Amino acid sequence: MLTVDFDRLGVKPGDKVIDIGAGAGRHSFELYRRGADVIAFDQSESDMAAVADMFGAMELEGEVPEGATASTEVGDALALPYEDESFDVVLISEVLEHVPEDERAIAELTRILKPGGVAAVTVPRYFPEKICWALSDAYHEVEGGHVRIYRADELAAKLEAANLTVEHVHHAHALHSPYWWLKCAVGVDKQEHPLPKAYHQMLVWDLMKGPWLTRTAEKLLNPVIGKSVVFYLSKPKAPVAAV
Repeated sequence: MLTVDFDRLGVKPGDKVIDIGAGAGRHSFELYRRGADVIAFDQSESDMAAVADMFGAMELEGEVPEGATASTEVGDALALPYEDESFDVVLISEVLEHVPEDERAIAELTRILKPGGVAAVTVPRYFPEKICWALSDAYHEVEGGHVRIYRADELAAKLEAANLTVEHVHHAHALHSPYWWLKCAVGVDKQEHPLPKAYHQMLVWDLMKGPWLTRTAEKLLNPVIGKSVVFYLSKPKAPVAAV
């Protein structure tokens, strides 16, 4: 399940890309399939070990273009171990809402992005997230949980203050909002409750089959109840020095 539209982001074969907070690797795998030289970066050693295994399997199965590379690195998003202006593309999806020092994380991702490079930043959308918080404290009051709810204009201001230009914004995963509302209403730890369990089965069916009905419904509902808000950004090119 991809939150970022890679066609809009414009990732090209050979682009040097980092997926910060890669988690289970869903975006990193798509970047690799598109021929990027991708680094999956996360603080979880176990997640990065699993992602590295999948990178290897993808290569063995011939799922990636010749010349593409993929690696993993464990580290802290507040202190990225890379030189300034190292990457053509930076992606950070569903991470900033977990980070108390979010402006520091934004400054780091901007620092490593090349002038003229592009970035995608996604966070939970204000309205669906607010309902989750209202229905359940357990949804967010966990170790490593969500520490804030972003308004889109608030996050845009922080990104622009870091010298990034917002090029486009859209919403994604409308069909997932009711699922999380159901989970929060019945109890986020009640894995076998029939309502969220049945809804989850529908989401899995939608993911595997991509039927016209649910794909069209989500497209129509994304502007209204999309679970995530996605920012596409660029970093201004360095001014040309006077001769």
